[in-house]
Amino acid sequence: MYPITYITDCFDSNARARLSTRIGALFGQPPTIVAADGPDPESFAALTLLDCLLATESLGTSGHPTITLLNIAPRDGAWPNGVPFCFFWYGEHLVASTFNARALALVRRELGIDHVYVTDIREAVTAAGFSAADIEKLAGTQFRSLWYLPLLAKWVADGRAVPSTETAIPAGVDEEPAVAVVDNFGNCKLDRRLDFAPGDTRTVVRRNDDGTTELVDVACYRHLTDVPRGAAGLIVGSSGTGFAELVVRGGSAARRFGLRPGDSPLRRTAVECAA
Repeated sequence: MYPITYITDCFDSNARARLSTRIGALFGQPPTIVAADGPDPESFAALTLLDCLLATESLGTSGHPTITLLNIAPRDGAWPNGVPFCFFWYGEHLVASTFNARALALVRRELGIDHVYVTDIREAVTAAGFSAADIEKLAGTQFRSLWYLPLLAKWVADGRAVPSTETAIPAGVDEEPAVAVVDNFGNCKLDRRLDFAPGDTRTVVRRNDDGTTELVDVACYRHLTDVPRGAAGLIVGSSGTGFAELVVRGGSAARRFGLRPGDSPLRRTAVECAA
């Protein structure tokens, strides 16, 4: 059996119950469901997907294949009934996902996964031999991440041929470093590495409760334990491939600087992003 992780922005109790039951019926075990919540679920999903794949490395043993499902599907009118679903492999690990460039941006940049296999629901379920009634149900449902995405993962994991088109993941624009995740300690995980050495300083934008902002010089450190207690610091964090984190030792950087996922906390002229 495959360990299954499902990252989704559809995570209320009703949705969790249905997702767990359907995936359990297909795979013989329920998934771990991870809520992509907050103001920028795409950035959360992008970093969490990258971290899930990186977590399969350096096991000291051969390990087991995993399946990660990702559902972040804004209905922006560009696709009939929403953005399509795709799949790709990272070594022996399978990812089945909505074809969302922002959610896939970090695996593209950090892991070199620049192409995925995009599927059409109607074509895929027709090829799988479903009845006409089920084809209409699966292709027309609003909850495609329940009815179709687990099927796609199951078919690909089982080695079944699924009609698909190899498609490039669009390259994103070179945006400023942004907060991708605020962890339960209030540490702000950025979406990339920063080119700094211990002792350097970077300028962080603090957003005050009254709507004003101010610039604060923050020192850089190698580890959290190097940051003086109660002080803010930029460190090499635990996520990504050495991505930076803005922290307050013994406190919440998100609270102190007024930051949420999607915010760009660093003044661009003060940092250089690693290639």
